[in-house]
Amino acid sequence: MKVPYLDLKAQYESIRGEIGDAIQQVLDRTAFAGGPFVAQFEKEFAAFCGTRFSAGVGSGTDALWMALLGLGIGPGDEVVTVPDTFIATAEAISWCGAKPVFVDVDPVTYNMDPSKIESAVTEKTKAIIPVHLFGQMADMDPVMEIARKRKLYVVEDASQAHGAEYKGKKAGSIGDAGCFSFYPGKNLGAYGEAGAVVTNNEELDKKMRMLRDHGQAKKYYHSLIGWNARMDGIQGAVLSVKLKHLDAWTEARRRNAKRYDELLRNVPGVIVPVEAPYAKHVYHIYAIRVADRDRLIASLAEKDIHCGIHYPIPVHLLDAYKSLNLGKGSFPVAEKNAAEFVSLPMFAELSREQIETVGKEIWSELASLTAR
Repeated sequence: MKVPYLDLKAQYESIRGEIGDAIQQVLDRTAFAGGPFVAQFEKEFAAFCGTRFSAGVGSGTDALWMALLGLGIGPGDEVVTVPDTFIATAEAISWCGAKPVFVDVDPVTYNMDPSKIESAVTEKTKAIIPVHLFGQMADMDPVMEIARKRKLYVVEDASQAHGAEYKGKKAGSIGDAGCFSFYPGKNLGAYGEAGAVVTNNEELDKKMRMLRDHGQAKKYYHSLIGWNARMDGIQGAVLSVKLKHLDAWTEARRRNAKRYDELLRNVPGVIVPVEAPYAKHVYHIYAIRVADRDRLIASLAEKDIHCGIHYPIPVHLLDAYKSLNLGKGSFPVAEKNAAEFVSLPMFAELSREQIETVGKEIWSELASLTAR
């Protein structure tokens, strides 16, 4: 049985009529760059996240960059984050002229280890970016406690955590800002590039809205040196449609994850993801850990079961960040994770039969390896 890693078409077919109507409305009103459809989505997404404001931008990377710029992060500053993430987290820091300072991650949740933060803070540190990896929020209480004590900003990288919760609070609503990606494969995905920053800080929201639109609050009156990071009207309309379905899709993902847990928990050599007691995991990624990762992925591919790796190289070991002079062994937990993660097929429309096929083949492959 073929099991794709992701099936965007299956989701599209379930909402085809709604999407067609929404896009037609944008065409009829010719509201293509920003405009009323983006404004409507911003209002809806802020309400969903439990924040006062939401600013739509061109991508998740833009979201991180606009948030940091809006908070005044610049040359000479340092921002503490994790190496177990997509490069965009670090890129946004670098494009502000600041320096990413990494701390290792918790071996169970794969998120920022709060016990490592204080030793990474210097007089140059201005912010902390906890990454809610794979759809589970980082342990935010100790992060916020350190930030308040040290007078640091907290920017949540919630790019994989739409609707995730920490002690009942939604991702993005706890720090000074929460940054989301709506890349098509995300739990809430656009039909192109898009992102958003949510916040309860009115001044930050106003500044980010200017920064995303060439530094202008009024057309041709530029108060800041900004950038073109606006969200397209079509993406705003598409996201408004999809947001109505997100809770149902999340529950489907959680059911799928529970079935994977049942099938794989006792498989020799497999470590399944753990939902922390404080968390509601939304399973953007269902990543197991396996020692001989490459062999397993190849074996599954031969059976038309397709997996991914998130992420094969931790950021501190990428060529792009050689200048930080952080070699192997700098962050052992993140490095071990990077060598062992296997992202299994995960999407709301995944069938029980497909999940059980994946589980059966993993059992079979790892049993044969154990026997050798």
